[in-house]
Amino acid sequence: MFNVLDYGAVGDGITDDSHSFAQAVEAAVTAGGGTIYVPSGTYRTTSIRLASNLTLEVSPGATLSFVTEQEAYPVVHSRWEGWTQDVYQSCIYAEEAENITICGGGVIDGNGAAWWDLFRNRREELAYPRPKLISFEKCNRITIKDVELRNSPSWTVNPILSHNITVDNVSILNPADSPNTDGIDPESCSNVRISNCNIDVGDDCIAIKAGTEDAREKVACENITITNCTMIHGHGGVVIGSEMSGDVRNVTISNCIFKQTDRGIRLKSRRGRGGTIEDIRVDNIIMDEVICPFILNLYYFCGPRGKEKYVWDKNPYPVTEETPTFRRIHFNHITARNVQGAAGFIYGLAENFVKEITFNNIDISMAEGAEPGQVAMMTGLDYMNNRGFYLGNAEDILFHRVSVENHEGPMIYAENSRNVETAHCTSKNTKKPEKILEEKVVHFA
Repeated sequence: MFNVLDYGAVGDGITDDSHSFAQAVEAAVTAGGGTIYVPSGTYRTTSIRLASNLTLEVSPGATLSFVTEQEAYPVVHSRWEGWTQDVYQSCIYAEEAENITICGGGVIDGNGAAWWDLFRNRREELAYPRPKLISFEKCNRITIKDVELRNSPSWTVNPILSHNITVDNVSILNPADSPNTDGIDPESCSNVRISNCNIDVGDDCIAIKAGTEDAREKVACENITITNCTMIHGHGGVVIGSEMSGDVRNVTISNCIFKQTDRGIRLKSRRGRGGTIEDIRVDNIIMDEVICPFILNLYYFCGPRGKEKYVWDKNPYPVTEETPTFRRIHFNHITARNVQGAAGFIYGLAENFVKEITFNNIDISMAEGAEPGQVAMMTGLDYMNNRGFYLGNAEDILFHRVSVENHEGPMIYAENSRNVETAHCTSKNTKKPEKILEEKVVHFA
């Protein structure tokens, strides 16, 4: 046990305790491992770099309060939004290490407001991209549990190219308007378990990523389980992409509640990214006040080169290694209330349809008097409200025991789609009663 007080830390919220933390870590590493113990108090510090066989125990009543001066943060070569570049080292960071735990019941505060102001109003003063709150690169056996994470400068928890990761009983609290403050973003990782977390953030609550087309290494993100979590605010409850060039596969999402998360389950990519998202299962979810519960969008336009014709053109292009694929995605036992935009939005590429999607035991109720909103980030798409399911370039889609209440127009509109099947579906309280499924073929120039 290496108590930071024994290395000169004060914990009064005023004194800079960075040197004491560095000394405690160094002593533990010299000893071959151990616990860096942080008793109650508020400790101002710069980035803490951990190593193998260390536990950082932030005890109840203790707060790690990270400084905001850029010059206090080392620069490392790491991924930022899907590709490797020079970035400020995360508030808590490790690289090529194993057997690390962050725990204890205390608070880890990134003091993000100063960083958000720089990003919004004085971006030219940012020498490098903002630090994340916690990031591990090329690590193995990582555990984060029983802590509260607040005010991250950017993404909150971002393991990269790492394996065997557990995040359990963690609260993540970033203001709803804070920029790029995703909750948990496993990136090109395997064997990730996220459970019993409360996530209230300004961007995606959980985002699963696998690098962009510019990443040096195309490595899959796979074998991910997400269960018993509550997601609040943010742009999406659980999001896959748009950085998916290394593939995302074998993901289960179960027993979660989404409240005001803009979108619910959201898959997004575009031409140029390549990669495959496959074998995704979503079960036992309750959503409330979302714009759209289900989005699978292969014309996503955000990010570099996203507004180019190659991305937005609805005519078919040759299928190459740059063509992304969505397939074998299954939704089961889901309730969504007060939905504003559309019951679901599924839009594949003209040359590569979204395939093998099932909706089983889904109950959706549209909000009364909803204002039109942006259901998906796609060029040429009108704002929507109270729409049913909107399908484009989709194949082998099954709707079984699906009900949509208070929608306008058809319950399911399918454009340029094949093998769309409905069984025991119900349209409730429709203002203009129409058939369950309307299919159209649209010819683009």
